[in-house]
Formats: sequence, structure tokens, C-alpha cells
Amino acid sequence: MTPDIKSLTREELETRFVTWEQPVYRVKQLMDWLYVQRVTDWDAMSNLPKTLREKLRAEFSLGTLELVRKQGSRDTTQKFLWKLADGAFIESVLIPANPSLYGEGSDRHTLCVSTQVGCAYGCKFCASGLDGWKRNLLPHEIVEQVMGVERFCAAAAQAEPAAPVAAKTSSSFPGTRIVDNVVIMGMGEPLANYNNLLQALRLLNSPWGGRIGARKITVSTSGLAPQIRKLADEPEQFSLALSLHGATDEVRNRIMPVNKKYPLRELTAALDYYQAKRGRFITFEYILIAGVNDSLDQTQPLAALAQRLSAKVNLIPYNKVEDLPWQRPAEAACERFAAALRQHKIVTTLRREKGHDIDAACGQLRLKTAREFAGATSAPTK
Repeated sequence: MTPDIKSLTREELETRFVTWEQPVYRVKQLMDWLYVQRVTDWDAMSNLPKTLREKLRAEFSLGTLELVRKQGSRDTTQKFLWKLADGAFIESVLIPANPSLYGEGSDRHTLCVSTQVGCAYGCKFCASGLDGWKRNLLPHEIVEQVMGVERFCAAAAQAEPAAPVAAKTSSSFPGTRIVDNVVIMGMGEPLANYNNLLQALRLLNSPWGGRIGARKITVSTSGLAPQIRKLADEPEQFSLALSLHGATDEVRNRIMPVNKKYPLRELTAALDYYQAKRGRFITFEYILIAGVNDSLDQTQPLAALAQRLSAKVNLIPYNKVEDLPWQRPAEAACERFAAALRQHKIVTTLRREKGHDIDAACGQLRLKTAREFAGATSAPTK
């Protein structure tokens, strides 16, 4: 299988172009076609010589993701279901503006990106792992989620010139990003696909590629302590979020099997190391599940952990998943939990309704669609 062009760095392509006796400035032209114009056809790269285009076509693939389904409207959370070249499904979720959701100041359009087909870590409340782990995504499959969403939004803006997103895709602002922030919180455990993830993030972050600032890229993990230390040693200033969901080993052991391998003591030591190396806020993602981790007695250990690590807490009311028994707490219970944390002087965000009506829980739409496709394939023909 030929490598995809969007898995290579500029330096790697420059080396290849030198071997081909092509001027290095052609690489900049190529990168513009890939990451600014977001083209999907070699022949669209009109300022590259035809011989070079044919050489690129022979050496590399120019893969795209097939959009199978989209849920949500243009001014609300939108979920994109993509089909990969091997027939597997993954999801991306575009989240509209929300003050101080992840970054400093106000986020504009945040894209939640997947890194694996399925998940091996088996968090009890999550749909991503219900059908098991299939494989890691390759760098270009991670990058292409951003490119694919931006192509879709640009096409929609051209079709509806009066729509709000049109201003960001106008020809008056060539190369303007639609996705301002990337959160690696979709299907899969990102740090279990470490090398492919880092390659993709560097492509998205680079000034010749996606041009999304490192501090606008947040990597989430369920608690892989060794990889947290490894990420702390990387030169890029990517942000870190911990999918905590419980501030005691008792709660995490109940709903997150990874905690048995990396209990809170070991996980906290890794976060201490990260904090010492980076000196930046960590975000705790905390899904509120009725009767599991939403009682007020859980706020004290959560606050203590957040204070120790100078962490912000992002509370997320649970999105109900078919086939799982967990329930979403009442809105009043979520408000009380957030208020209790704020009394402990913890910076706390309670995420408002974003995607509860569009199967927005990680892996939910993918699982439903995969089962539908399997049923259609196995149904007897008349």
C-alpha cells in the first residue's frame, strides 16, 4: 500500500523532491494545495508540472474519508461519521463556540477527533469499546478528519452565502481555518497510538501544514502514566486533558479498567512530572453519571486532586448510550456538583447541552451504523 501524502512532513518531502531533482519551492506549493486549498485530486494542483504530479500519483496516495452520515445543524454540535478505506467507521464532532471550554479565552469551532477504530480500554460507560478495538488510525486518517470537516463547511458556506460560517471561508480570507481548536477526545485512547498521533499533530500544528497552534490542540487520555511522561518531554506545547471521571480508586476501578494498571497514585506522579515540565493547567474531564460519581461527597477528593495539580475541571453530563445501564443526572444535581467544586476555589465548567440529541457520546453513531450495515449485509435477498 502506498503511503498517503498527508502522513509526511515537509522535511521528508523536501528530501524526496531533491532525489527527484525538483526545486524545493515545489514542496511549499504542494503543501498549499493539501492544507490550504484542501484539494482531493492530483490534477487540481495546477501550478505543479504534470510530470511531477504523475510522480506524486505513482508514489503516494491522496486519501480522503467518505462522509457516511452527519447529524446536527450548522449552528449546533455536528457529528460526522466517516468511512475509512478498509470499510471501518470513525467519528468526529464539531462543537460550536463556547466561552472558555478548553482554551484561554473563547473557543470558536472545536473539532473532537478520533485516533482509533474502537477502543481496547473498556471504560464501562463508553460506546467506543463496545465492539472491541480494531486498529490504530494512521497519521493521515487523523489529519483528514480536520480537512474533511473543513471541506464540508466550506462547501456548505458556498451553497449558503448568508450562513455565519461563510465569513470564515470567504475568498477574501484564503486559507482561513474553520477548525480553530482540536481536541483528541474521540474514539480510542490517543496515547495508545502515540507515534501516529504525534506525527498527525505535528502536521496539523506546523506553519506549512494545518497551522493550528499547539496550545489550541488538547490531547486527552484515560490515564496512561508512561505516555503522559513521554508527552511531557516533547518539544511542542500541546495541552493535556485527563479523562478522570472519578477522584478515588474505588470509583475509577468501577468504571475504568485502566485504573487497575495505573492507579491514582501512579497517575498523579506522572501528572506531577508533566506539570513540572510544562507549568501549565491540566484539564480534568469528568463525566457525571447518576449514582456513580455525582454525589457531593465526591467533590472533596476531586477538589483536592485539582488543587494539587492546578487543574481545571470540565463537568460533562452523561450522554445516554444504548445497551448501557448508566443514566444522566438531573440538571439540578449537576449544578450542585459544580457549585460545590467552585466553593473549593476550583475553576469549573459545566458543559451545557451539546449533542445529547445526536448520539454524541463517543462511538455511539459508529456502533449504530456498523450494526445497520452488518444487518443489511446478512439479510436474505428476495
